[in-house]
Amino acid sequence: MSLNDPLAQALSHLLNCEKKGRKTCQLTPSSTTIKRILTVMQDHHYLGSYDQTSTEQGGTLTLHLLGGINNCGVIKPRFSITKKNYELFEKRYLPAKGFGILIITTSKGIMTHHQALSQGFGGKLLAYCY
Repeated sequence: MSLNDPLAQALSHLLNCEKKGRKTCQLTPSSTTIKRILTVMQDHHYLGSYDQTSTEQGGTLTLHLLGGINNCGVIKPRFSITKKNYELFEKRYLPAKGFGILIITTSKGIMTHHQALSQGFGGKLLAYCY
């Protein structure tokens, strides 16, 4: 099976498992970017722990779900964002100000828009979660 966007598939599968009320979810394939995004979501208490069950290329991640995700997804196209226009994208992708996170990639790594704004970074939008 050919995947055009593994990140979109992973977040879609994660959301489907959340909506079904499952306690665990398996994502295949895994990548460094997907793991970093899951770590950001874990730091903000949207996910429990996750384990990498196989170390081969395109391995499997087993996630422990907390039931805290209302919606999540990728942002396409990957818009460039500056520190001046975070509010514009917050209004577009999040239901209310201060509710949820935008996940962006910066020159300092993958982080939330709150962290990037406080450090004065811009970057590219990857995903949202609330």
